[in-house]
Amino acid sequence: MPAENKVKGPASYFPSIEKTYGRPISHWLEVLDGLKGKKHMEMVSVLKSEHKIGHGHANALVAYHLARGKA
Repeated sequence: MPAENKVKGPASYFPSIEKTYGRPISHWLEVLDGLKGKKHMEMVSVLKSEHKIGHGHANALVAYHLARGKA
């Protein structure tokens, strides 16, 4: 993939997240949809504690989810 087309930001973690946890990104975004009203780190904590997602991956999912909601 040419450098100018390289995915940047939180979405750059998506292939690794799907491979590591065996679920599509849409699944994790639906989980986060169910956590409306929670703050960023509260959402990260839920992904880590209830779904055993690593901190970096959880943070990337939450950051993407919140940014998408503001678009």
